[in-house]
Amino acid sequence: MKLSFLGGTGTVTGSKYLVEHAGHHVLVDCGLFQGYKNLRLRNWAPMPFAAGLHAVVLTHAHIDHSGALPLLLRHGYRGSVLASPASIELCSLLLPDSGHLQEEEAAYLNRHHASKHTPALPLYTEDEARSTLPRLRPLPFGDWTALAPGLRARLRPAGHILGAGSVELETEHCRVLFSGDLGRPDDPVMRAPAPIDRADIIVVESTYGDRLHDTQDNEAAIGEVITRTAARGGSVVVPAFAVGRAQSLLHAVHRLKARGAIPDLPVFLDSPMAVDMTDIYRRFRSETRLTAEDCAGMCAAAKMVRSVDESRALNEIRYPAVIISASGMATGGRVLHHLKTRASDRRNTLLFCGYQAPGTRGARIVAGEKTIRIFGEDVAVNAEVVSLQGMSAHADAAQIVNWLRSCSRAPQRVFVTHGDPGPADALRLRIERELAWHAEVPLLGETVQLPD
Repeated sequence: MKLSFLGGTGTVTGSKYLVEHAGHHVLVDCGLFQGYKNLRLRNWAPMPFAAGLHAVVLTHAHIDHSGALPLLLRHGYRGSVLASPASIELCSLLLPDSGHLQEEEAAYLNRHHASKHTPALPLYTEDEARSTLPRLRPLPFGDWTALAPGLRARLRPAGHILGAGSVELETEHCRVLFSGDLGRPDDPVMRAPAPIDRADIIVVESTYGDRLHDTQDNEAAIGEVITRTAARGGSVVVPAFAVGRAQSLLHAVHRLKARGAIPDLPVFLDSPMAVDMTDIYRRFRSETRLTAEDCAGMCAAAKMVRSVDESRALNEIRYPAVIISASGMATGGRVLHHLKTRASDRRNTLLFCGYQAPGTRGARIVAGEKTIRIFGEDVAVNAEVVSLQGMSAHADAAQIVNWLRSCSRAPQRVFVTHGDPGPADALRLRIERELAWHAEVPLLGETVQLPD
């Protein structure tokens, strides 16, 4: 068996792992590269492996794990894409939205002659993304399914977001475990990742491989930000991932309002996709820790904003409010309009909740840049900037090691992926020091030989 690292190495995006066994080829995850331009340019590279694939298995629906599926089909893939039922529902929203955003950005660049390419083209279109959806096939948690003769797969819950799983690939003599993105055992919404059954080879994420989450009470911290911003007459703008983070924020706002810990100010969820996602959380509540009452409160915590006119109207609000809008790293979407309108006002607060990939607008704002470019214009950042790292849906370094420790016996090899170079190497060292396991950080494009 061979394992090739085609993405998710040296960076937290673009996850793609190619497994070859007895002439059959399986791809685990098919994500887009995000962040720095040199990473995004990789999305335009050919996929010579696409036509020869026998199956694709997704760990979860986030775009850095699923967003390149339309490109895979363009390059000749005609097989199935296996994912958990919840992931399929999430992909049905995330992938078309990704294509729509690609088209919107290209159209904007062409209208304003802001690209050196004539014309600027989208990476893929909304229609191309929708053509991917019929390929998705459900793989319920815990069910083994044959991918090819002598090779089978199953998903085990990974926490993180709805539908997120760790992928196990098994041959007669070897089981390879891909962690996917691991959730936190103390997450207030999602259940903890399932412990490891057994594994001969482990491919583990390292997004937070060099740090521990803050021990502060994130709910209380959110309440403090909202209260002090409202006291000075400002609004809180929260760039939030439509999947997971938006729902966690709504859950926190509901709880804060219920006990009178924040002013009874209006809260808006300005993201049609996040609105739809919130309803999906209601349908898949069994994957979460939420009671029926919790879930109902979360879904009623904000005014749901769908139309463009409603979204534009938010820019005219002159009273304190909370605006939660996508995208979470301020790379696109409606939140850019709110940032453009409100970032220059010192009364306002820009609240970032979780990891910001290097090179994104969110990362630059959190790093303290005083001017940020939005829609071709330089916008002053005078608003208060708050970053709550503890809101991340990723396990931190200690939590990852504790999850690895649940393995019934030491694996033969551990590959540390899906992390920037510093966090990945820090986690490698921690695994070797605390578990006495051999761990390594693979290179992009590297192929390793595994037991059959």
